Amino acid sequence: MAVMPSAALAVLVVALTSLGPLSTDFYLPALPAIARALHTDSAGVQLTLSVYLLGFGAGQLLVGPLSDRCGRRPVMLWGMLVFLLSTLVCVFAESLAVLVGARLVQALGACAGPVLGRAVVRDLYGPAESARVLSHVSTATALAPLLAPLFGGWLTAAWGWRATFVALAIYAMVLMLAVAALLKETNRHPDAHAMRPARMLANYRTLLADPAYRGALLIGCGAFAALFAFISGSPFVFIEHFGMSPQQMGLAFGLNVTGFMIGSTLSARHSRRLGPARLIRYGVWIGAACGVLLAALAFASPQHPAAVMLPMWGVTAAIGLILPNATALGLAGYPKMAGAAASLMGFVQMGLGAGAGMLVGHGVQHGTAALGLTVAAGMLFALAAWSRSPAR
Repeated sequence: MAVMPSAALAVLVVALTSLGPLSTDFYLPALPAIARALHTDSAGVQLTLSVYLLGFGAGQLLVGPLSDRCGRRPVMLWGMLVFLLSTLVCVFAESLAVLVGARLVQALGACAGPVLGRAVVRDLYGPAESARVLSHVSTATALAPLLAPLFGGWLTAAWGWRATFVALAIYAMVLMLAVAALLKETNRHPDAHAMRPARMLANYRTLLADPAYRGALLIGCGAFAALFAFISGSPFVFIEHFGMSPQQMGLAFGLNVTGFMIGSTLSARHSRRLGPARLIRYGVWIGAACGVLLAALAFASPQHPAAVMLPMWGVTAAIGLILPNATALGLAGYPKMAGAAASLMGFVQMGLGAGAGMLVGHGVQHGTAALGLTVAAGMLFALAAWSRSPAR
């Protein structure tokens, strides 16, 4: 089986895994503008994000097993096409209902990129090496949420909120052409029965019955809940509560993302020496401490952006340590079910992230307390899951 050069593969996997954060973070500075244009409130426009996360998670339940049966490459190509067409619908949406529906379909296509990007890494590398590779990928992928709000804020200020979806459509077209031209099939163990409902349910039961997989899954759930609480709440906290412009909000959001980049970089550098389990332990303790501090400051000093940005930077750094290592631990024992294992992990984590976003969306108009409490709860959940994990 011919495989593309490692450098080109790494760039393509980064581009694929970036599709998820780009689809959420690029239009974040535009959320208040979308709410005004479509005559809704913060909770209403939050549906465009929460429904996307639910669709992204649910789609993975089919995308992973489908790629186990048909191969990674064709499923990626169809996913990119669905994403492109639905993004064009977002560009021309004139009502909240149309935008929410298009975002749901967009998510079903987008989930193929990150899920199958991780599965490709697992196809080609062993557990220890895949943890290192995924950490490098996470570090590079963090450029997406670092830069996306900056460009999204600029596009929103210059040409309006629809320009953010035009940019996403262009990205999807380029990515689809790159997959078609560069990606070779990496699934060495196609499973002709992977899409049978009985087989799918049996695979998911096997995964959930494994304490190691279940522990990694729940740790990631807590981290995702904290992360998406921040993603969902930050536009309204920074723009509506603190009075920032869309460009300033993009900069503030990007500064917090540097924490994730540093955490992922440290993980990649030290994964061989320390191992995934120890890095997760460091991450959950740091994240829980910073999350509790964020919640406390939300009540003690709610009027200053630093009360959100400084502790949240520590939380995102902790998440950078947690997520690649939890993913590697969860997929380590399942080389023949990498697609199913990655898809189930993504489904549960995204579902909890969507729930966290909805909670913040309903309380964020009252200040920073809802954001702080939800982030703290997510990180404390990750810490509790770690304390019961066999990897500890």
